[in-house]
Amino acid sequence: MRVVSVVAAAAQAEPADPPAAPPAPKPRLRAWGVHLLVACLALGLGVWVTHGLWSDPETHVLRENVSDQAFFEWLLGYGVYIVQHGADPFYAYMLNAPVGVNLATNTSITVYIVLFSPLTMLAGPQVSYVTILTLNLAGAAFAWYLFLQRYLVKNRAAAAVAGLFTGFAPGFISHANGHLNWTAGWVAPVVIWWVLKLRQPGKWLRNGAVLGVLLAIGFSIAAEGLFFVALASMVFVVVWSLSRATFAEARAATPTVLAALVVTAVVAGALLAYPLYMHFAGPGTFSGTGFNQRHYVEDVAGYVGFASRSLGGWAGLDSGDLSSNSTEQTSFFGVPLMVFLVFAAGALWSSAGPGRRATLRALFIVGLLFTVLSWGPRMKILDHETSIPLPYAILMRFPLFDSALPARYALVVVGVIGILLALTADRVLTSEWMSVRVQTTWAAGFAIALVPLFPLPLLTTVRAPEPKFIADGTWKQYVSDNGVISALPLAWTGAVDGQRWQAYTMARRGEQFRIPDGYFLGPGGANDTGRVGAPLHRTDWLLQRVAAYGYIPDITNYDKTRARADFEYWNLQAVFLPAQVTGSRGMLFRSALEITMTNLLGPPEHVDDVLLWRIRPGVDPVTTGK
Repeated sequence: MRVVSVVAAAAQAEPADPPAAPPAPKPRLRAWGVHLLVACLALGLGVWVTHGLWSDPETHVLRENVSDQAFFEWLLGYGVYIVQHGADPFYAYMLNAPVGVNLATNTSITVYIVLFSPLTMLAGPQVSYVTILTLNLAGAAFAWYLFLQRYLVKNRAAAAVAGLFTGFAPGFISHANGHLNWTAGWVAPVVIWWVLKLRQPGKWLRNGAVLGVLLAIGFSIAAEGLFFVALASMVFVVVWSLSRATFAEARAATPTVLAALVVTAVVAGALLAYPLYMHFAGPGTFSGTGFNQRHYVEDVAGYVGFASRSLGGWAGLDSGDLSSNSTEQTSFFGVPLMVFLVFAAGALWSSAGPGRRATLRALFIVGLLFTVLSWGPRMKILDHETSIPLPYAILMRFPLFDSALPARYALVVVGVIGILLALTADRVLTSEWMSVRVQTTWAAGFAIALVPLFPLPLLTTVRAPEPKFIADGTWKQYVSDNGVISALPLAWTGAVDGQRWQAYTMARRGEQFRIPDGYFLGPGGANDTGRVGAPLHRTDWLLQRVAAYGYIPDITNYDKTRARADFEYWNLQAVFLPAQVTGSRGMLFRSALEITMTNLLGPPEHVDDVLLWRIRPGVDPVTTGK
C-alpha cells in the first residue's frame, strides 16, 4: 500500500522519466552549486542548534533531557563493545545485572552505534552523540530538499525553503533534546525516494532489494517513525485511489511495484528476522509502553502556539507549558503559519487539475487524520483534558498503537506542511502570470509564517565530570573483569552518571564492568506493560530518596539485611561515590549519600577522587570496607 501511494503521488507530480540526453555542463555545475549551498545552510543550522554541546562535549549536557542523552551515549559505547567482542546488538548483559536488557524493545539505533564506533573509540560517546544529533538535523533538511526538488517542484529555492522548515521544524528541535531516533528525519524522504523507483520497468529486482536494505536501516534507527510513515501512506493511497483521475495510473504501476515489493519483503524480512523476534517475542519483552499515553498528547492549542526554542517563544509567545514536557513540543506551528496554510491550500486547490486535486485531497486528509491522532484518546484544550473521546481511545488498544505516544503523530503533519510549502513556493516562483505585487505578498506571507519558527540553540547545563577512578582504570583493582560495580546512587531515571561512565569505559575497550539497574525500558509495569528501569528493590528506594531529597534515614538492622540480599542479587562487588552526582534537574545530594552509605556499610576508602565501599559476598554490610 505504501508503495502504490508514493508511486501515485509521483505519477501525478511528474510523468515517468523519459530517456534524457546528458545534461549540459553549466546546468549540472549550477545544480551542484545549489545543492552545496543548501547542504552548508543545513549543516550551519545544525551546528547553531547544537553548539552548546559542541563547546564542551565532556561536561555539557542537554538541560531538558539529561537521562536520554546518557542513554544514547551508553548505546554508542556499547557499539564499540559489540565490534570488539561480537556481542548481541539486541540484548545487553552489561546493563541491569544480572538480568540484562532487551535493546530491541528500546531505541537501540543499531546502525548508528556500529557505524560510528570508530569515532566513538577515538573521541568518546559524547562526541559521537553530538555529531549524530547535528547530522540528523542537517541531513533531514537536506534529504527533504533533494526529494522535493526531484519529484514535486521545479524551483530549487522552493524545495530549499520547505526542506529547511521540515528538518528544523519545532517538533524536531524539541526532540533534539535527547532523541537521536526522532531527529533522524532523513529516513522518511530517503525511503520514499527509493519507493518511487519501484515503478521503473525492468529494475524491480534491484530497486526492491535496495528498498529492503533501507527499511532494515530505518527500522534500526527509528522504528516508530517508520510505522507512522507506513500508516500515513496507507491512508493516502486509499483516498487517492478513490479518484477517477488517478485510478488508471495506480493500476498501471501495480504489477511492477508488486514484483519489487516481493523482493523488498524477502530482503527486509531476512535482515530483520532476528530484531523482530527480539522485539516481539525475545527475553525481556513487554506490551504497551512505559509511559502514560493520556499524558503524552498534543494540546489542541499547541498547534497555534510557539515552541520554547523558537524566535516566537523567545519573543514572549512561549506556549511550551501546553506540552507534556519540553522534549514533546511536537506541533507548535504558530498562528501565522496555520493561517498561511489555509490560503496556500486554497490557492493550490483552485489552480489544480483533477489529478493534482486527487493528490491534494489525499494529502489534506492525511494531515487532518494525524492531527486528530496526535490529540490522543481525549481532547485536551489549554492544558485541560475534556471528556470528548477521540479515535485514539480505540486504537490505543491495538498492537503497535499501544506502544506509540500520540503527540508524536504530529511529526507526520510536519511533513505534510513541508510539502504544501514547497508546492506553494514553487507556484509563486514559477508562475508566469502572477504579478510582482502578488509574488511580493506571498513572499511576505512566507516570512511572517516561518520567521517566528526559526530555531534557537538547545539549552545546556553542566554534569559531573568523569572521575579519575574510572578514567584512569583504577576500578580494575576492585572488581573482576565483567564484574559488577556501581556509582551511587545506582543508575535510574533521575541519576545516570554510572551508566554513562560505563559507556566511556566500553568505548576505551579492554576490561569492562557491568552495572545493576539503569535507565531503559523493560518489563515490570502494571498489567504486564513496560516500565522505565528495572523493578526497584528496597535498597534502590532508600538510595533514590536520599539522593533526590537529601533525606537521611535511620539505618536499621533490617535495612542492612535487605541491602545484603540486594547486593547478592546484583552480584555487586563495590560501590563508589564521586565528588558530584548529576540529577535530571541539577546536582543531587552527595553528602546525604555519603552519610547514609557510611551508616549502612561502614567507613569508605578514599581511592583517587571517589569514596569506595567494597562489598564481599556473605559478609554483613556493617563490616564491609573496614
